Amino acid sequence: MRNAYIDQFPTEAKVIKAAFWSSFIALAIGGTLGLVQALHRTAVFRFLESPDYYTVLTAHGVLLAITFTIFFLVGIFTWAVTTSLERGVVDIRFTWSWYGMMVVGTVLVGVTIFSGFLEDAPEVLGAPLNADVLFTFYAPLQAHPIFYVGLVLFVVGSWLAGVDWFRTWWAWRSDHPDDRIPLPTFMVLTTTLFWYICTLGVAIAILVFLLPWSLGIVDSVNPLLTRTLFWYFGHAVVYFWLMPAYMMWYIMLPKLSGGKLFSDPLARVVFVLFLLLSTPLGIHHQYLDPGIAEGYKFIAMTNTMFLLLPSLLTAFTVVASMEHGARQRGGEGYLGWLKALPWRDPVFTGMALAGLMFAAAGFSGMINAGMNINYLVHNTWWVVGHFHLTVGTAVALTFMAASYWFLPQLTGKELWNRSVAQVQVLLWFIGMTFMSNAMHRSGLFGMPRRTAEPQYQGFEFEPAVGTVSEINTQVALGGVILTVSLALFLANMVMTSFNDTSDSIPDNTYADTLSGPEDSPAILDNLALWTGIAIVLVIFAYTLPMASIVDAGGLFGPGIDGFQVSIGADPTVTVESLREVIG
Repeated sequence: MRNAYIDQFPTEAKVIKAAFWSSFIALAIGGTLGLVQALHRTAVFRFLESPDYYTVLTAHGVLLAITFTIFFLVGIFTWAVTTSLERGVVDIRFTWSWYGMMVVGTVLVGVTIFSGFLEDAPEVLGAPLNADVLFTFYAPLQAHPIFYVGLVLFVVGSWLAGVDWFRTWWAWRSDHPDDRIPLPTFMVLTTTLFWYICTLGVAIAILVFLLPWSLGIVDSVNPLLTRTLFWYFGHAVVYFWLMPAYMMWYIMLPKLSGGKLFSDPLARVVFVLFLLLSTPLGIHHQYLDPGIAEGYKFIAMTNTMFLLLPSLLTAFTVVASMEHGARQRGGEGYLGWLKALPWRDPVFTGMALAGLMFAAAGFSGMINAGMNINYLVHNTWWVVGHFHLTVGTAVALTFMAASYWFLPQLTGKELWNRSVAQVQVLLWFIGMTFMSNAMHRSGLFGMPRRTAEPQYQGFEFEPAVGTVSEINTQVALGGVILTVSLALFLANMVMTSFNDTSDSIPDNTYADTLSGPEDSPAILDNLALWTGIAIVLVIFAYTLPMASIVDAGGLFGPGIDGFQVSIGADPTVTVESLREVIG
């Protein structure tokens, strides 16, 4: 008898499938725009005016970093909670309501962004309908009010998704008062708790400052304050994207390898550490901001270095679990066991390669975290290369590989073509290797980010190795390979949906453990304790910097007006013109 997820939870499967397809649509649009950016910046092929580049850049960032990742996350977390607790959600209507809220928010945000392509954007609420504010969307760039309303709806929808998971756990706990929280549910709940903590920053930024400012209710805002509130959220959101990938590495990779998870207790420790450490370090994105004292930046740097610990523990635990599986399959020797792993399985191969790329991202991340070295690379393509390794590969490639397992579970239909899936994950790895390598190298000689025109008049970039043309070629080639990979992924998803129902779908299970929850102290499951400590750490890290920022610049700033990005045919920037812009 088939034991797929759709057979166990048919109503929840429909919501998860809808969330996944919302994620795939965002990936398709955002990924295509990524190719447009790569070709434009490298001057390989340009068909847009440079001002439109910033519309593309905003859409690419928002659709991939927010929409694609979080829609997939809410789907996979709903699967994890219902599967590990062996019960459906409390009220499926409530589940559909938060999904619908996220969709409406996405549509509103998308309309405001893509209106930027119109030569004469329509006026709504007394302002042109556009939002060329990039992914970071803090002042002094100003978006249309509908953009901020859409963001609010999307975030609130994700909060309600967390309520849904907690309600399901509370219902389970009433029937199992003495049982330990199953590991997948534990991972979901701890991730949700730090999401609640970190999104308070962006919620305050939007509701108190940016939305009233865009509506004309307040005359100005304090740019440094809104920037700091964004980065209070902005680094923790990276781990919100990563946690579903981590969960898959912990509970799926060992099973696919043919073994068991090395340590359930160590996995719990890792997720507790992420709850504690993910938020009180956002100021490390603001090392170049002169309005924040160096002492506060040093504290953020220290907190960031501590965050390396859960990543290192994850590497140890997951690799040990894979080795255990490989040795069960006959693998031998110090490294010979690697050959016994199921490299012909696209689900395993994609996740394993994503984990390898994340290790590389960890090394570049340590450069970003250190104050002195960060000064050299912060506003360069190095940073872009770094987050293409994290969200662009560790997250995206894990999600795509996992989809080859999940879509059959949600539809009862066999994967259309495993060979195409294998080629797809390999192409993504190769394409991102070309692109991220070139971006990191270009950052080392100062190539700027966030600009359609990276060249300077009267100045030539001189890389230590290679040439600018060679680096641009790598970026463009990587972008093309990634786009081909994306097309293969989407084709496989579409064709699988049209496949016939199959009885050969694998069982909806995940890895057993060598060391189970009974081997860990019960205090690890005390979510209230860890949440309280996390809040204290946030207060310690942010109270004094925030007070200093408000004291220096006022709660609503010194009268700085918002402005929109524009580039003329022959742009010139002088000190006098900059003074006019910033008042």
